Amino acid sequence: MRVELPGVRPWRHDLGHCLHATMGVLLGCHGVEPLHVLGAAWGFGYRSGDLRREEYYVPFGARSLLGAMAPHHPVASRWHRPPDPDTAWTQVRDAVRGGAAVAAAVDNYHLPFRPAYQDVHTNHLLTVYGFDDERDEVLLADPVPPRFQGAITRAEFAAARASDNPEDHDRDLFFTRNPIDGRWLEISVGPDLPPWDLDHVRTAVTANLAALESGRTLPDGYADDGAKLYGGRRGLARFLDAAAARMRKGGDPDVVDETFVVAGTVLAETGVHADWLAAAGSDFARPGLREAARLVERVAHHWSAVRIIVANARADTTAAAEDLEHRAAALLADQDRALDHLARAH
Repeated sequence: MRVELPGVRPWRHDLGHCLHATMGVLLGCHGVEPLHVLGAAWGFGYRSGDLRREEYYVPFGARSLLGAMAPHHPVASRWHRPPDPDTAWTQVRDAVRGGAAVAAAVDNYHLPFRPAYQDVHTNHLLTVYGFDDERDEVLLADPVPPRFQGAITRAEFAAARASDNPEDHDRDLFFTRNPIDGRWLEISVGPDLPPWDLDHVRTAVTANLAALESGRTLPDGYADDGAKLYGGRRGLARFLDAAAARMRKGGDPDVVDETFVVAGTVLAETGVHADWLAAAGSDFARPGLREAARLVERVAHHWSAVRIIVANARADTTAAAEDLEHRAAALLADQDRALDHLARAH
């Protein structure tokens, strides 16, 4: 049997990563414009200890990654954790045969189209949209450069899904030591998606501004377990201050991974939100939103710098603490300008 689902189109954002790219592909399979859904939210929330060493990570997204990424839309995602490799393949095959493209967690080390092939271990996420039983092949879509859409052998796919994702050498950074375990993910899209219009844009921006001001961090279904919570504009400042203090003190290697991974999620959300604002400004003839997009994009590039600073601090965090403090001050100042402008422009 051969199944190849139609309508699979690549989608990605330059400041995003495999999570946004994969969710964009899956939303497109549901006939939804990815930017309209993935770009609507902009905020900050993190609970200390919630971190996982995987690129497809979002704070508070353990129950639903897509729900955490797109709180203004009736969308959700659900992880499946098969008990063994045979079941892992059967479940994905059955889902695709039933007409649903799904996401699969993989280790790039085992994928022949990834630059890390047979070199670097790392968690990754991509879309499965077909299979060919006679050829023993799987059809995959991965918009992350170098973009790939096509077939690999089922043995290669199975190895990538069954990997322990070890840290074998000093190039295996940030997203290792977390077994893949054959995980796969499906999404659902509700029937009442808000229309892409100016009212929806105003509603989303108003909610974002309120959440950033109030600092509310815990989505529905999470209890305050006493862990340190960082939420909203003030929580973001405290998170960056705490990271710099930990780096200056030294002897805390976890601060590098934690700050790098959390900053990556904020970078992606901020960059996609900037494009969402730009699209709204163009589509609805709102120059103020286009200017807000420029200001938000500036904040996104500060987050790129934050990641570079902490990534290069693995050997000596103390020396990088001052750089992080200076960048954090610039980031917060530019974010305040963007928020002030959004409050007036929307």
